[in-house]
Amino acid sequence: MKPVLILAAVLMFGVLIAVHELGHFIAAKLCGVKVNEYSIGMGPLVWHKQGKETLYSLRALPIGGYCAMEGEDEDTGDSRSFVRQPLWKKFIILVAGSGMNFLTGFIIIFCLYIGASAYLTDEIVGFAPEFTLEGEDGLMVGDVFYKIDGWRTYLRGDAALFLSYHRGETIDLTVLRDGEKVELNNFPMTRREYSSAADSDEKYMGFGIYTGDHIEPANFISHLRFSWLNALDFVQLVRFSLVQLFTGGASMKELSGPVGIVTTITQVGEQSESASDAAVNVLYFAALIAINLSVMNLLPFPALDGGRILFLILDAFALLLFKRPVPEKYQAAVNAAGMAVLLLFMLFVTVQDVLKLFQ
Repeated sequence: MKPVLILAAVLMFGVLIAVHELGHFIAAKLCGVKVNEYSIGMGPLVWHKQGKETLYSLRALPIGGYCAMEGEDEDTGDSRSFVRQPLWKKFIILVAGSGMNFLTGFIIIFCLYIGASAYLTDEIVGFAPEFTLEGEDGLMVGDVFYKIDGWRTYLRGDAALFLSYHRGETIDLTVLRDGEKVELNNFPMTRREYSSAADSDEKYMGFGIYTGDHIEPANFISHLRFSWLNALDFVQLVRFSLVQLFTGGASMKELSGPVGIVTTITQVGEQSESASDAAVNVLYFAALIAINLSVMNLLPFPALDGGRILFLILDAFALLLFKRPVPEKYQAAVNAAGMAVLLLFMLFVTVQDVLKLFQ
């Protein structure tokens, strides 16, 4: 089963990149930009068909694809080239790749949830004997977590995640109580030793809250809503991970690249009880990766779509203040430097992933 899972993981990663480029391709066509080639896969040419103006190709290596637009990096003199388009068209084309990845992730989640009978969030079901903050002015059994330190608790498990990273003497909580939001800002709840149960001598470090499942029956509306919330939860997870990385809550060793992703997908599949469970788990992970790619590509870093969008904003200000855009040679130089940094970073992460395989 392992070779099949590895192949599925590689194909999945390639498909998600090709889908990203498909977003650019569709938006470019709709905006009237000339596309010279749209390729699925990379490397040697396997098949191709020349359209009216676009070469459609299939290449040997299933590791992505590309959408080659006329005049992406320099003015070729063609009125339909990318660089000659108005800012709003450039913005639509650049953001369309991430939009397609997000849509793909959402559709996968929607299809996986189609047979669900209920949806679960985190509800307080009890407190440790030492917990002293129970009551109308504090927390109560039946409260459903809504926010923890500003992070939205969309799905079951979110509360445990955000609480595990909390440090400090107070915490900001928002809970749903009888359908109404109750805000507990600077709530004096701190991590300490609590009993794991009322009749147990076993102790643990935590907050003295026992959580369980808040059940919401499934129907078409809740199905659509929770698919959307799950997609937003994935977006928030990327943002949360980046915050933890830059604030010291997580380390560089926890980062994973393509090798780490393939390894994780393989492990997820192998730990599943059946082939159908493996397929569901791998697809759910694919949705996470799709939305992860969507968010990461919009980061304002050179060579990423977000970096190019940042230059569009700078161009708008330059036109407003100086009546001329930022020279293309400067943009090209910054993007080239950004690409070099990204490649070095990916090399570092890949080497780190390979070393993990031998630990």
